[in-house]
Amino acid sequence: MKKVNENDFEYRFGDSGPKYLTKGPNVDIGVVVLKPGQDFPNHYHTTCEEAFYIIEGSIDFYINNKRYVAKPGDMIQCSPGDTHYLINNSPQNFKAIFIKSPHISENDSIIIDKPIIHKEREDIL
Repeated sequence: MKKVNENDFEYRFGDSGPKYLTKGPNVDIGVVVLKPGQDFPNHYHTTCEEAFYIIEGSIDFYINNKRYVAKPGDMIQCSPGDTHYLINNSPQNFKAIFIKSPHISENDSIIIDKPIIHKEREDIL
């Protein structure tokens, strides 16, 4: 059994970015906040599946270079190998819970170039 409180952990970038609430033994769970204009590098995982449950704000998710707008109540699930890039183009903070499974002790994130963003293309979840 494990009980933690979000306020006991620090965001990677001070007041934004990801923060882990638990790492392992079977799953990693955390919270991510992106302020207006902030993004998170385009990357994929070699082994882990990652899911995001949006709780505040909206975000442009680029999954395998296709844009999806996500809002509170939406869930996005990325399989191993799915590239995912997040950018907050909204005027409000974005906040989501993320879950990565399985937990592995080494980093399986591979950072890649940002997707090519086509302003005229509107793919919405």
